[in-house]
Amino acid sequence: MHRQTESVGGVYGNDATAEQVQAAFENGTLPVAVYGLGKMGLPLAAVFADVCGAVIGVDIDPEVVETVNAGNCHVRREPGLSDLVADCVAAGDLRATSDPAAAAAAATVHVVIVPTPLTDTSEPDLSMLDAAIDGVAEGVAPGDLVIVECTVPPRTTADRVWPGIATAAGLETDAFGVAFCPERTASGRAIQDIRGAYPKVVGGVDDESTRLAECIYASINDSGVIAVADATTAECVKLFEGLYRDVNIALANELATFTDELGVDVRAAIEAANTQPFCDIHDPGPGVGGHCIPVYPHFLIEPFDTETPLLETAREVNNSMPAFTIRKLRGELAADGVELAAASVLVLGLTYRPGVEETQTSPARPIAERLSAAGADVDGIDPLLDDTAEFDLEQLPLSRASERDYDAIVMVTPHDDFEALDWDSMGRPAGSVVIDGRDSLMLSDTNHRVYTVGRGNVD
Repeated sequence: MHRQTESVGGVYGNDATAEQVQAAFENGTLPVAVYGLGKMGLPLAAVFADVCGAVIGVDIDPEVVETVNAGNCHVRREPGLSDLVADCVAAGDLRATSDPAAAAAAATVHVVIVPTPLTDTSEPDLSMLDAAIDGVAEGVAPGDLVIVECTVPPRTTADRVWPGIATAAGLETDAFGVAFCPERTASGRAIQDIRGAYPKVVGGVDDESTRLAECIYASINDSGVIAVADATTAECVKLFEGLYRDVNIALANELATFTDELGVDVRAAIEAANTQPFCDIHDPGPGVGGHCIPVYPHFLIEPFDTETPLLETAREVNNSMPAFTIRKLRGELAADGVELAAASVLVLGLTYRPGVEETQTSPARPIAERLSAAGADVDGIDPLLDDTAEFDLEQLPLSRASERDYDAIVMVTPHDDFEALDWDSMGRPAGSVVIDGRDSLMLSDTNHRVYTVGRGNVD
């Protein structure tokens, strides 16, 4: 490609027009360093490399660096990513290193996209962000632009990242730009999302930082860029997206607990209600998992003094759904004269959502723990996972699903692979109790008795 790979110097504060900034970015004269080559960082680095041809990816894991430099992809089940990484590495547009200082010294644009999980006490853990920022500070120069993509508590960019880099690098805060530009991607569709499934949101610590971030992301996002007032507003946008979903799912889950008492199909009622344009109730289920929805409420709950009764209640409701699932299972087994303590149970799907290999805060974990604590004999199957040692159950391959006469089967995460299950040969010959947490099964022509969360007993 027609790339220039030698930096032309800083971009912040040089009075370049938007057209000039975009042209410099797209022809490779504004080299980019992406700090963090995980499941979201590597797709972002690859898309940047495809557009600008001058990207250095930074990761602390030497195996990740070696894999990327060989033109291979360690992130699985991400459509198009393996080919894009291979092409970019072969063209010299993308390389990886474990030396953040060297990457920072070679780059003009620095993009930080590292995990920001919770501690054991549900407080935001920004240690990986701090480490990445320290790496940036080792090579940042006047005129550079630093972009934070990882989700953080509001005011982190302005109050922590910006002064932190300045202090560590020995620069004034007005010597370089800083913006928050949240990743708005989902596993399994990262490249599609980055390239423009919906607009990119950007907000800087000052107007110039916002303008430059807008110029850069306009080059990779076909749906455009939404520039908000400042970095803190952009941080809030990312959080609000997740908080809306957590609260909405909590409403759906609480409504689902009324199914038996009201004697109605709550899912059908929700579907009908959602035909009204001002109603958009989500689906109930056995719990909420992942690295986003259960985590981000704590980015407001923990660091700030303002009370958050709604957010805390939503977390309590969603965290209660594994226990609700077990209560329904216990009741259905009792109707068959089987005590949960003496039951054999098969749990299907251990990741937090279909098609994704991640198990973070998966509802399958507390479900398995509660079943085992009650004395049940628990097996689990997940075709996406090689090792389920973190779950309190015995892992089986999909091929052994029909091996035992299980008293009960719990569908937690309906992977596509489960569509091949032969339910006539599964469980007890007379039929097992089946708890369908996701409304994914159609077993009316089998002997199984099915209870669906939000529908009740399904004939």
